[in-house]
Amino acid sequence: MDITAKMVKDLRECTGAGMMDCKKALAETGGDMEAAIDLLRTKGLAALAKKAGRATNEGIIGGYVSSDRRVGALVEVNCETDFVARNADFKAFVAEVATHVAEAAPSDVADLMTQTFTGRDATFEEVLGETVGKIGENIQVPRFARYELSASAGAIAVYVHGVGNIGVMVEVAASDDAIAASEVLAAFSRDIAMQVAAAAPIAVRRDEIPSSVVDHEMDIYKAQAAESGKPEAIQEKIATGRLDKFYKEVCLLEQDFVKDPDVSVTDYLQRTAKELGGSIEIVRFERFVLGQTAASDE
Repeated sequence: MDITAKMVKDLRECTGAGMMDCKKALAETGGDMEAAIDLLRTKGLAALAKKAGRATNEGIIGGYVSSDRRVGALVEVNCETDFVARNADFKAFVAEVATHVAEAAPSDVADLMTQTFTGRDATFEEVLGETVGKIGENIQVPRFARYELSASAGAIAVYVHGVGNIGVMVEVAASDDAIAASEVLAAFSRDIAMQVAAAAPIAVRRDEIPSSVVDHEMDIYKAQAAESGKPEAIQEKIATGRLDKFYKEVCLLEQDFVKDPDVSVTDYLQRTAKELGGSIEIVRFERFVLGQTAASDE
């Protein structure tokens, strides 16, 4: 097939590799983008570990946490222009959407549209239509996430980065209600949410990463090691070492803590638990990037 300039440009944006390397990779793989990414990674030419979703819409990520920190919501609301995304009325609407999702617990976007909007005598879809008319742009709610504390004690935290392009929600379990209600745990939960926003882990711990993802990474690392021409036993060690590095990059508990890179997130968790005089655990997290389709393995 013909390799277009756009295909080369898209591959370059995904991998950071040079234009000619991207063109050659696409030619070798018959224009298959995913195969071309793997080929560039095998040759050590790809700068990114995996293809990232590309933002295609304006809007903002919004969040809400209940006063007892037992319920939280994260929402993405899209509009047509950056100008509207910075509009006070639009931001207020996003805040209302997040509150509604937390309180009304819709099962999906279709269910959300039919619910009576919290505090209004109208359905969500009707209020959305009114907001579109008021603001003058098409507005969509493509996704949301809602957490309700799964442990008997703990806290939910939401962090929205910058102007609303990244949002994170985390759940942290605690050994008792006193710890759950403490400001120390609140600060810890927020720090973890900021960690997820900055470092983009894909799982809390190793065993939560799908085996298909791990196998795919290992295949890449083995192919890279084979390029070295070293004995098979050495190649295996090289591949295993690179897989350990992958885990450290994508597993939240193994990452360097962004606010203090001399310690890991696990170290920070253990230090905080000791300060609190009990036990705490990072249960789960959700990370939204504006316009980015959630990865299929999440």
